[in-house]
Amino acid sequence: MTAFSILDLSPICEGSDAAQSFKNSLALAQHGEKFGYRRYWLAEHHGMPGIASAATAVLLAYVGAGTSTIRIGAGGVMLPNHSPLVIAEQFGTLESLYPGRIDLGLGRAPGSDQRTAQALRRNLESDSDQFPQDVVELMDFMSKSPRQPVMAVPGRGLEVPVWILGSSTFGAQLAAHLGLPYAFASHFAPQQMMQAIRIYRETFKPSAQLAKPYVMLGFNAFAAETDEEAVFRASSWQQAFVNLRSGRPGRLPPPVKDYYANVGPSERALLDSVLSCSAVGSPETVRAGLAAFIERTGADELMITSQVHDHAARLRSYEIVASLKVA
Repeated sequence: MTAFSILDLSPICEGSDAAQSFKNSLALAQHGEKFGYRRYWLAEHHGMPGIASAATAVLLAYVGAGTSTIRIGAGGVMLPNHSPLVIAEQFGTLESLYPGRIDLGLGRAPGSDQRTAQALRRNLESDSDQFPQDVVELMDFMSKSPRQPVMAVPGRGLEVPVWILGSSTFGAQLAAHLGLPYAFASHFAPQQMMQAIRIYRETFKPSAQLAKPYVMLGFNAFAAETDEEAVFRASSWQQAFVNLRSGRPGRLPPPVKDYYANVGPSERALLDSVLSCSAVGSPETVRAGLAAFIERTGADELMITSQVHDHAARLRSYEIVASLKVA
């Protein structure tokens, strides 16, 4: 049985603010725990008006205090923005607070535009070769016998499980080489998904953390009582995605009727790409979409994201997905 988990961007809706987003995120994690989701992850983004999860570790501490069993983590921390030692300390702190419940997903994108990335004090001259070195350094800080003289406190010896995140074949190769679980961002960049999965599985090397390949895939799911209602609710995410890719990021807008039917050809091409890793509709429609996606990819786990403007409708969407019987 493919496991289901939750990916949350702590969306800031039009007419609301970050404070309410944090309350909604905690409620989503609590409901996810009750519904039986395996883990709840937050994604690091910066300078985006509609995403409140910039201080990822801080928000995870808040969510951890309000939950008790669900795994919580970063999906992910954008490592180029930080020194490995800082992340080892942050996630060592979280692991010390909530032992056995913390995941650390690592990505190599900045999670922002170039100007915002520069304001984060990252080195814009670094190349992709630095990311693998930073991952290894970070894992060493959290190991039982670090090779480095500098000590991560807390962090040392806690061996927080590390994941590699990616939207291209680069992350697949790195995860396979290090013997780490791999999460692919198919919910917004599915173009290289099948190639990345194949490379990861074919070149995987067992490690102390993981004996065999483990693939998690992002998946957009918008479930409601009827197909019509689900399509309506999904229009908020569709508007936000088109706005972001058009250079107009904003808060999550309220849904509008017949949005997809009325967009232009370029916007429809954008949406058709991400809709290939999505299911929108009634429980049966979503169940069929999930089953087809799992059969096509062989995913070990799906990271479900559902950007719905109305909080109650969002919780209901996750409840429906959790109740579906999908092999």
